[in-house]
Amino acid sequence: MSEKKQLDTLTPREEKRAYRGARHTPLRRAVKIPVWGDLGIRLGLALLLIFIVVMIHWWDREGLVDNLDGEVSFLDVVYFTMISITTTGFGDIAPISDRARLVEAVIVTPIRFAVFFIFVGTAYNFIIKRSWEKWRMARIQEQLSDHIVVLGYGVSGSEAVAELIDRGTDPNCIVVIDPSEERLADAEALGCNIMAADATRDETLKAVRIDQAQNVLISAGRDDTTILITLTVRAMAPKVPISVVVRANDNESLALQAGANNVINPVRFTGLLLAGSAKGEHIADYLADLASVAGRVQLVERAITAEEDGISLAALTTGGRGLRVYRDGETLGFWEDACQILRQGDILVEIVPTPNGEVKGDGRPQPGE
Repeated sequence: MSEKKQLDTLTPREEKRAYRGARHTPLRRAVKIPVWGDLGIRLGLALLLIFIVVMIHWWDREGLVDNLDGEVSFLDVVYFTMISITTTGFGDIAPISDRARLVEAVIVTPIRFAVFFIFVGTAYNFIIKRSWEKWRMARIQEQLSDHIVVLGYGVSGSEAVAELIDRGTDPNCIVVIDPSEERLADAEALGCNIMAADATRDETLKAVRIDQAQNVLISAGRDDTTILITLTVRAMAPKVPISVVVRANDNESLALQAGANNVINPVRFTGLLLAGSAKGEHIADYLADLASVAGRVQLVERAITAEEDGISLAALTTGGRGLRVYRDGETLGFWEDACQILRQGDILVEIVPTPNGEVKGDGRPQPGE
């Protein structure tokens, strides 16, 4: 977790956010071609090149001499091709004409190098690299703890990851799982650990140590898949907070029953923004501002510290505005008397200015400044 992501400084009205940072090695990548298919392609290409050399030698067999019996048969051509390709060179068959030597130098030698690199590359990919990758992946998985797992990297999932990074989360602490390699490429570019896999499978969730996660965010694109993933995650990680995205109102209660702690309905939230815009042109803008760290202000949920025990809601040292307090399962609004004196253990929701704004109010310059 040593390298932090560098973010562009944004003005409050910028709509597009850009991220720059080093690419990180993926946790696991599923290859499009099966292992045996890849191996077959490599061996097939090597055999094709060897066949070409055999045909070249057979076509130019008059330029070869067999020191044993003086006759070059097709078997002798195959034998000479193999010892020539492998650079063994026993000397029992050799090129004697200028044309044969030119063919060996100009045509056969490049093919010899190509076959050599194919076999070396195959040995590296299937023995050395895969063994190293397996060991390295095991090391990464052992170190996964208190991380955030994002299951589904569609529109909602990608926005969630971008916002998490914007809020200061180290990309190395984020694991993204999605079946699409194309979508995962964007997550990898942000520095996240990625896995191309099915999030409904137990082995997938075990590989990312789901029970050691700090949070799990689920946005599978389909409500039925999202609920299935939620059931699977809850069974494997009973105490991990789960936030899910569903699009049908009827499925919100099902997601809660499946074990989700938070259920977000983007359709409903969009409706709230639309309704707010009908009552005032700036309400929707401010609601969107509250939801994102890139605006002037943001909503923050945190626990009251020991130093804040006993102070009033108006005396917060963060410079924020307290809105709501959660105490012993009770929800207290900022206007209620019980909310005026904070206690250690309370959960506070407050509005605070973001780094893109100023240090007071909602980020707008104060009079006289």
